[in-house]
Amino acid sequence: MPAARPCDDRVRQLLADRYAKAFSRYDMEELNMLLHVDATLCLPPYAKWMRGVPDIQAWLNGPAIGCRDSRLVPTAANGSPAFGQYRPHPDGSGYLPWALQVVEFSGDRITGITAFRDTERLFPLFGLPDHLDKGSGTGARA
Repeated sequence: MPAARPCDDRVRQLLADRYAKAFSRYDMEELNMLLHVDATLCLPPYAKWMRGVPDIQAWLNGPAIGCRDSRLVPTAANGSPAFGQYRPHPDGSGYLPWALQVVEFSGDRITGITAFRDTERLFPLFGLPDHLDKGSGTGARA
């Protein structure tokens, strides 16, 4: 069914855009609606792995609260939507690289988020900047 693929790609892109905007606003209600009930979040190379909306939400609202106010810059990895995640610089001057997030989908839900922390190696490979200025937006596609 080759005719269905462009629609699937368009739906994935719309979901990726919604994800980027929700994550940048740290809108947990919107993120809940986007995540599949059995979605996973992992952070290689750490042995940190979560499954299900409650575990992911507990992580984002607990140990990962420092991700609040992050900015996401879109890219792609292995055909999947991906984002360079930048966390606020402690001095408020802009945003520093934090992770390369690769987002996986099934149907109209996010089934997996993998956040690779090796930004020094990965960001240049994906053409992502080494920092964002304070006035930078979410980076989500318009």
